[in-house]
Amino acid sequence: MTQSPSPVGALAGVRILDMATVLAAPSGATLCADHGADVVKLELPDGSDALRHMQPIKDGSPLWWKVANRGKRGITLDVRKEKGREILLSMLPRFDVLVENFRTGSLDRWGLDIDTLHRANPRLVVVRLTGFGQTGPYRARAGFARIFEAMSGLTNLTGTVGGSPLHSNFPLGDSIAGVFCAFAIAAEMARLRGDPQATGREVDLSATEALLRILDPLPVEHEQLGLVRHAVGNLTTYTSPSNMYRSNDGVYFSLVASSQAVYERLCKALGHPEWIDDARFQTLPKRVQHMGELDGLLARWFSERAFEEICTRLQPFEIPFSKVYDIEDIKADPHFQARDAIIRLPDPDYGSLPAPCVVPRIVGRDMPTPRSGPAVGEHNAEIYAELGLTGEQLDELRAQRII
Repeated sequence: MTQSPSPVGALAGVRILDMATVLAAPSGATLCADHGADVVKLELPDGSDALRHMQPIKDGSPLWWKVANRGKRGITLDVRKEKGREILLSMLPRFDVLVENFRTGSLDRWGLDIDTLHRANPRLVVVRLTGFGQTGPYRARAGFARIFEAMSGLTNLTGTVGGSPLHSNFPLGDSIAGVFCAFAIAAEMARLRGDPQATGREVDLSATEALLRILDPLPVEHEQLGLVRHAVGNLTTYTSPSNMYRSNDGVYFSLVASSQAVYERLCKALGHPEWIDDARFQTLPKRVQHMGELDGLLARWFSERAFEEICTRLQPFEIPFSKVYDIEDIKADPHFQARDAIIRLPDPDYGSLPAPCVVPRIVGRDMPTPRSGPAVGEHNAEIYAELGLTGEQLDELRAQRII
C-alpha cells in the first residue's frame, strides 16, 4: 500500500500540563510534544526554573531551555497560592496528563494531593518523576542527574581501572528518565483510549530506578556468579575485542568485533588471519579471557597507522567502527545530513535554532517541525482565555504575582 504523508502524530489529541522543572520530566513531555501531544509548560511567574539559567546562554537568552522545551506553549502560575491552586484545579478537566517532579509530598502541602487532583479530573494521569520515588526512606531527597547516576550503579561502570569513576559532561540520567516518562504517558494514554470508563492513575517514576532498569545483567551476574562489575576503561568485561583506539595521527575511534564472523573479518582486514586460529582467541569466551593480549596486538597495529589508512582497511570488511565524533563531525557527516538529523526550530529571537530531529521516525508520517520553547508566560492570554478569564482579571493576577 502507498501511504499518504500525514502530519498527525500518534499522541495528537493528548493534552499534557507540564509543571516540572529543569530537565528529566520536562524532556519526557517534550518527547510527547514531538509526536503530536499538546503540551502546556507551567512555570512560576518569576521564571526561576534552573534550566533558564544554565549554559549555554547568549545575550541573556536560555538556549538550552529553547531546545529542551520545544513544541510547548508556556504559561505562568503560582500554585502555592490559594488563587493559583484554584485556577490549576479549574484547568485540569482540559488535560489528560499532569507531569510534576517536585520533592515527594510538595503538592500535598500545597493542597494538591492525588485525591484532590482526581476529584478535578477522574481520568487524569499524574506522572511524578523524582530522584527516588514516592516511597522509601529516600523519598524526600532532592534528585539530580549525577546523584542518581552514581546510586544506580551506572557511574561505577565508567572510568579507568584504579582511577576515579567518571561522569559524562551531560546529565544523561535526566534524559534516560525522560524517556521512561514519555513511555509511561504513552502507555497510560493507550490504556485510557481503550476503555472510556477507565480512571486516571498516579505514576511513580524514580529516576534512579530508571537507570537501574537499563543495567539488566548487574543483579543476575552478582547473584549467580558472585560478580561485581566495575569500570575497565574503554574495554568491556562481556565481549572482546571492543575498545577505543588511537591512530598515529591522533584520531580516537571505537571498534567492536563481538561476533565470531566480525572477528574473523577483522583479522583478515588487518592482514593477520593467523589470529583466527590462535588458541587464545578462537572463541568469544577465550577472547574475553585473553582480552589484554588481543587488545595489545590491536592497539599496536592501529597506533602504527594513520586513521585514513585504517578506514581503507576496515570498511571493505564491514567492521563496525567510528571516529569519536564531536558536534562539528556530526554536522559534517553525509549520513546525518541525508537524514536531516539536525532540524531547525522556528524561534522568535534567532529566526531558527538547530536541534536533534524527532525520534523515532514513523514511515508515512511527515511531522511538522516544532517551534522553540516558550518565553516566560508567553501564552498566558491564549490559554487563560480558554478558561474565560478576561484581560482585566489577568492584570489583577499579575499584580498579585499569581501569574
